[in-house]
Amino acid sequence: MSLILALDQGTTSSRALLFDHHGAVRGVAQQEFTQHFPQPGWVEHDANDLWQSQLAVAREVIAKTGVMATDIAAIGITNQRETTVLWDRKTGEPIAPAIVWQDRRTFDACNALKASGAETMVRQKTGLLLDPYFSGTKLAWLLDHVPEARARAERGELAFGTVDSWLIWKLTDGAMHATDASNASRTLLFNINTGTWDDELLQLFDIPKSVLPRVVASSQVVAETSSKWLGGAIPIAGIAGDQQAATFGQACLQTGMAKNTYGTGCFMLMNTGKAPVVSKHRLLSTVAWQRVTSTNSAEITYALEGSVFMAGAIIQWLRDGLGIIGTAADVEALAISVPSSEGVVLVPAFAGLGAPWWQADARATLSGMTRGTTRAHIARAALEAICCQSVDVLQAMESDSGVALTELRVDGGASKNDLLMQLQADLLGVPVTRPKVTETTALGAAYLAGLAVGFWQSADDLAAHWQLDKRFEPSIAQDAKHEILDRWHNAVRHTIEWNRPRAKNVKLFI
Repeated sequence: MSLILALDQGTTSSRALLFDHHGAVRGVAQQEFTQHFPQPGWVEHDANDLWQSQLAVAREVIAKTGVMATDIAAIGITNQRETTVLWDRKTGEPIAPAIVWQDRRTFDACNALKASGAETMVRQKTGLLLDPYFSGTKLAWLLDHVPEARARAERGELAFGTVDSWLIWKLTDGAMHATDASNASRTLLFNINTGTWDDELLQLFDIPKSVLPRVVASSQVVAETSSKWLGGAIPIAGIAGDQQAATFGQACLQTGMAKNTYGTGCFMLMNTGKAPVVSKHRLLSTVAWQRVTSTNSAEITYALEGSVFMAGAIIQWLRDGLGIIGTAADVEALAISVPSSEGVVLVPAFAGLGAPWWQADARATLSGMTRGTTRAHIARAALEAICCQSVDVLQAMESDSGVALTELRVDGGASKNDLLMQLQADLLGVPVTRPKVTETTALGAAYLAGLAVGFWQSADDLAAHWQLDKRFEPSIAQDAKHEILDRWHNAVRHTIEWNRPRAKNVKLFI
């Protein structure tokens, strides 16, 4: 068996990739699917669109590379995290649209829980904050708003899962209802200290345990696909949320190593080793992955994470919302046509502000414009916004971990933008390194699956696969760097105050 199949189910598209023993891509297929915005702040997917598009690209990549199921040693699954699916165990059909991680409908419910004093307990057990971002309040909303859902759940008729669970269920024809520890750790229902679903958390969110999937390791054989889907039964042996998978694919296997993924959002993770780090700057402590050791014990590796909600999505807004670029790739040439943003600052709080601010009610602002401001200045301000958000996260991460980062590994679609990566190095003050294989999310899922079936023998084998494509060294003067960051922080302060005019002395988490 010469290949690993990675299924990468993302927020806007489903992808399938085949990797060989060297970690090289041997085939890829991709299909976009429809996004649904039924109300302001609501974001939904049709869960069957996720399944059908993922199955279609898996079949496509197998067909166009001419391989058979017998050539594939294992499947690794990686997925958009926190997106919540609830389905009928008997029919295998969703009972409502999937609520996407970007959805903000449970904002008031989260505030009510905060007011009750529950957040301290939630943070201690889950490493997360009470925010609509996570799955727990989304699931509770579905149980309360879909007719008969709660009663059916309590009778054991319904199954909940993040997208990995949904795909596993469909691939196995309902034979396996499972998730891995990395995805479970994003639900607000999983105790990252004990590695189990937590009864006190389930009671807090009023979730019946009967809907929950079995929690398995990120790297172990958990099931086989039904042979009807891909031409034969293939072991499902790797599962990880997209950002954890990207961290593994970037070979950030040692404590203190960090990566940043530039996708729809921007997600920075730092490996913190075998114990969770309690953040003082409102970062998340999360499960990075769980692997079965040689003694058959399941060992968890933890990470600190900073989640930025808008990164590549800002470029989509420039294209689709403002119409100032034709394609996402046009933004680099437009932004580089001016030497600076000339004081223009975009704070992209279109879905609130994520780490380290966690201001769910903040809304985007564009400030500092003059009569001479052009679309080029706005494009450059958009790239600077992506970078400045990441600087805030990294500074908080360094403070929490006590580790000064010496290098940031990058991936994701926007990492191919050389201007963006140079701006990031300039504002971070550390080198930014981009690997030759930027498909690190899918690669991480493939690595986890391959290790479980002996396709690769050790993590050291994986680290040797990492190869540098380009290194971006900081080149900006310190005064110029601080001027950009000071202007950014001033704009963030005003953005938060804009939606809450009575707020005073907004604290900057840097």
